[in-house]
Amino acid sequence: MRTKKLLTTVAVAASMMLAFTGCAQSANNANAGGGGDTGSAISIAFSEGGTTLDPAEANDGTSDTLVLAAYDQLVTYGTKEEDGKRVSDTATIEPMIASEWEVDDTNTVYTFTIRDDIEFQSGKKLTADDIVKSFEHIKASASASFLYEMAGIDSVEKTGDYEVKITLTAPNHLFLQIIPMYSFSIIDMDVVEENGGAEWLKQNTAGTGPYILDSWDPASEAKLHVNDKYWGEAPDIEKVNLKFIGDASNRLQLISKGSVDMALEIAPKDLEGLDGKDGVVVDSRPSNKVLFFAMNNNIAPFDNEKVRQAVTMAIPYDKLLTDVMKGQASEMRSSVASSTPGWTDKGNQAEHNLDKAKELLAEAGYPDGFEFDFTLGSGFPDWNDDAVLIQAELAKIGVTMNIQNMARAQFLDALAEKNVQAYISRWTSFVNDPGYHLGLLLVDSGTSNYANYDNARVNELWAEAATEPDADVRNKLYGEMQEIINVESPWGYLYEYNIAVTHRDNLEGYTSYPDGLVRFAQLSKTD
Repeated sequence: MRTKKLLTTVAVAASMMLAFTGCAQSANNANAGGGGDTGSAISIAFSEGGTTLDPAEANDGTSDTLVLAAYDQLVTYGTKEEDGKRVSDTATIEPMIASEWEVDDTNTVYTFTIRDDIEFQSGKKLTADDIVKSFEHIKASASASFLYEMAGIDSVEKTGDYEVKITLTAPNHLFLQIIPMYSFSIIDMDVVEENGGAEWLKQNTAGTGPYILDSWDPASEAKLHVNDKYWGEAPDIEKVNLKFIGDASNRLQLISKGSVDMALEIAPKDLEGLDGKDGVVVDSRPSNKVLFFAMNNNIAPFDNEKVRQAVTMAIPYDKLLTDVMKGQASEMRSSVASSTPGWTDKGNQAEHNLDKAKELLAEAGYPDGFEFDFTLGSGFPDWNDDAVLIQAELAKIGVTMNIQNMARAQFLDALAEKNVQAYISRWTSFVNDPGYHLGLLLVDSGTSNYANYDNARVNELWAEAATEPDADVRNKLYGEMQEIINVESPWGYLYEYNIAVTHRDNLEGYTSYPDGLVRFAQLSKTD
């Protein structure tokens, strides 16, 4: 077997074919400098308190953020400067718990060398056994098991005290991009078992990360302190307090008064005029988070392509961007965000054109329109405003949209049943790759394909792209997929969100990632 040694950073576009060298670095420490005060503390206002601390089951912003603070992963994403701001570079994979790795000629066998100087927060030394056990936990999980499968992992074996071999079912360009996700955190499973198993892990942490959780009450707050024995570069911020405040106006008030150092999920209308006011910085950046109007392809009349196209012609795109998002979003023209490799808007003919919408409805056999149920999940004010505007425009072409409000948790349960007729949903692809995004949302087997979109050629292209090592060839396949989807219109494309974070002007080091999560260890304060 010929091996190719990988050290330091790996450009994923060429990762399966090339070798690299360098030193290990923690993602959580990738930008941790800045001259802040050692021993400082920060407070951050979140909209909700999270649901679980189990890395493999976490699936909301707060839970995910806490996991990233308390755990490390085998490898991590790189970062880079872009327009004077620090951003993630997810095409570049860097060492973390693994100091280096090799891939064989078949691009299916990866051998990772594990650092021998890492201790869990329990004091136990991390070894290859912990990698194997953690991956077993991920494989058996309810939430992250689909990522395990999407990464194409066939087996994970210990080949030495500090060496692990991961074998894939086939070459898979997503493998190295998926395993840096928080879901693939390395856990002290011995501690978990000593405390009764996975149920304990929902309320406690057992990682090697830069912070240790002191307390967590999802209804009010969480507190963390720095891990003094952290193997990587020590964070500047010693204590982190999370405040869980559901009312957006209250979060706005706290950041405006300086009562918190950072506030998340501030409504776009409230961001206007806030930047620079009373020491507040609004850090707003384009993202790959998208919002779409989904029509269930299995339920009439949305099983008719012309009906779906008619609806896309009735959406008032400009009003959504200006009246609702107040400039905190941009046009969406394809099923993946415009920042995604291989993006194309070929085939997309959607525009706000009510005359064309009426023509399409007549061609589809609905000259007098129709009536349908639209399910609106709670929690996001822009969704409500979008729905009202779309409802008004559809009425102009004879279509009655009955808005049925639903609590967030019930809404998610209803989507999972895949029988909601129409809905608005947003999506952030933590792995900025069309294969990841389309595979989850618009391939027939996709776990989040709640609109039941199913095109045989699209499914075939996705499977072909999954094992294609050449990025240019792969992106052409993904481009063809997008063109078909754009024509068949299972979704109306509403917009691409900006990620907007508000913070005090003495807080530095914020780095944006596709997952939109804050890495506390990258932050520092200047006074």
